Amino acid sequence: MDRLYKGIRKFQQTFYKQEQDLFRKIGKGQSPDILFIACSDARVDPNLLTQSKPGDLFVVKNVGNMVPPNYGDMKKTCTAAAIEFALMKLQITDIVVCGHSDCGALNALWCDERELDCMDNMKEWIRSASGVKDYVLKHNSDPSYASKMEMTAKRHVIRQLENLKTYPLVALALKEGRLRLHGWYYGIGAGIVHAYNEETGAYEKIECKCEEYGSPCSGEEECKDTP
Repeated sequence: MDRLYKGIRKFQQTFYKQEQDLFRKIGKGQSPDILFIACSDARVDPNLLTQSKPGDLFVVKNVGNMVPPNYGDMKKTCTAAAIEFALMKLQITDIVVCGHSDCGALNALWCDERELDCMDNMKEWIRSASGVKDYVLKHNSDPSYASKMEMTAKRHVIRQLENLKTYPLVALALKEGRLRLHGWYYGIGAGIVHAYNEETGAYEKIECKCEEYGSPCSGEEECKDTP
């Protein structure tokens, strides 16, 4: 805990002082335009990953970056409440579901079910992802564990995007062109993010395009990134 207390003092003495105008602004209310659904994994930090400032993202983190479908036993969850709040109160324009490598929740899909007998809540929570396991068993031709887990994580993100569409508020916003859905896969060790392309059915690396425009990348807002 001492490390956290020291971190708070450092925050107050450095970052807060440098960004006082920003904090005065967001102290009056939030107006993010992106709902970012990520895993509770300690290595996944949406603001760090996207280099966003406080107030830019409305973040939901849960075990396995899950979006339970809007029906059945798991209809009323904190994720469902966040989706409702984000669309009705914050009027967000984009939803990102971000999966990642080495996900403990998805690893649990492949373990002996008896290993989860002492974790009833966890066992029930990941039950909605069982269809992803069936898909991988049918389509994965690479016998390596790494390949199996990457396909599991990527397919899981696609399933969450499908689950989002079961929410009437999401379906209506998509129909009216007020909302866009994005599926990402974050490779932690490599620091690389791939985005799902619904048209091609493939994941594509999110990378800088500055050199294609004949200029070096500065890493700032003018950077010509892929959408």
